[in-house]
Amino acid sequence: MTSSPLPRILRRRGEPEYPTFLELFFDLVYIFLFSRLAAGLANDLSVRGAAQTAVLLMAAWWVWVLTAWLTDLFNPRLPIIQITVLLVMFGTLLMAIATPYAFGEYGWLFVAAYFGIHLVRDAVLIPGTRVNPLIQARSIRVFFWFGVTAAPWVAGVFVDETGRLALWSLAVAVDLGSARVGWPTPRLGRTELGSQIFIGVHLAERHREIFIISLGELVLSAGLGLAGSEFQAGRVAASAVAFASAVLLFQLYFQRVRRLLAPPTVASVERVRPGTSTSYSHLVMVAGVVAVSTGISLVIHRPLGDAPTVPVATVILAGPVLFLLGGCLLDAVVTGRILWSRALGVVVLCVLAPAIAQLPPLAVLMVANLVLLLILVGETLAPHSRLVRVTAPTG
Repeated sequence: MTSSPLPRILRRRGEPEYPTFLELFFDLVYIFLFSRLAAGLANDLSVRGAAQTAVLLMAAWWVWVLTAWLTDLFNPRLPIIQITVLLVMFGTLLMAIATPYAFGEYGWLFVAAYFGIHLVRDAVLIPGTRVNPLIQARSIRVFFWFGVTAAPWVAGVFVDETGRLALWSLAVAVDLGSARVGWPTPRLGRTELGSQIFIGVHLAERHREIFIISLGELVLSAGLGLAGSEFQAGRVAASAVAFASAVLLFQLYFQRVRRLLAPPTVASVERVRPGTSTSYSHLVMVAGVVAVSTGISLVIHRPLGDAPTVPVATVILAGPVLFLLGGCLLDAVVTGRILWSRALGVVVLCVLAPAIAQLPPLAVLMVANLVLLLILVGETLAPHSRLVRVTAPTG
């Protein structure tokens, strides 16, 4: 097809597939970012506040995804790639700092950091792959679509909160959605969704790591709650239940993922469509963990108070629901089936919501944990015969 040489910065076949320490170091900044998102949502439990948190999380997630793809496609041991990752990490730190005020006075900082990250990334990758136009075209396509979304991102800085939410929602939807169709670009076409561009083992491990990072933020919330509890019985109990939430989410995630994304079962080379689908399903699960963290901070603040308001009960239950939905999506992507136990868990939590909303906050969290525990026990005792096909057989 082409005799163009491979760019020097490209990862070579046979090189170690597992993430480097630098990639693990990069992920640490997301503990801070997730904590800022959870704190911001706790301060505004309205529908608008939830939508704003979702937009900011998706933008931050897209930065993480493109960085994971960067170190998957290109040699993470080269100094130029390492410097790029560190610069992206610093930009992500600025995004995290701006997050609670992104829909207020610091919207400009969030957008500047977001686009600074992508400009640095593409300024390295586009020239670095010029010896091979086919590989270079991938980075040019991504850069083109960031140019497309620049207008709504920047325009959002200069309008009111409602207009900013509308424009940024459109922008982040296009950012994530353009990947699903291969970034179609004038004269360059699009990246073929069936092309093999990802290293399966590396990408699977990166997703496991970012989920662990999100749980790290959850443990941090539980620990800070206990540290500030003055060892009052109710708040100590809430911190203990919060830690149990982290343990249950950890067990539920790895009990399934070690089967779906374990090295023996992961393809040595991943394709574009399943690679992006895995990232998006993990986005839903991480959003669930952020919501759980938000609920925990509210529960620890008043564990045995009056029955929670509808927004408080909603955010406490929304975390487990989103986590279970993300797990179902991941199963559907990898196997074409879903775990009936997790789908049933979503239904149970939604059905119970009106009744348990009348309970104290700690009791609501305990009920959510009980549902997760029953799912975990059920899957442990009945590891087989729990899959439901969600796609029609192909013939």
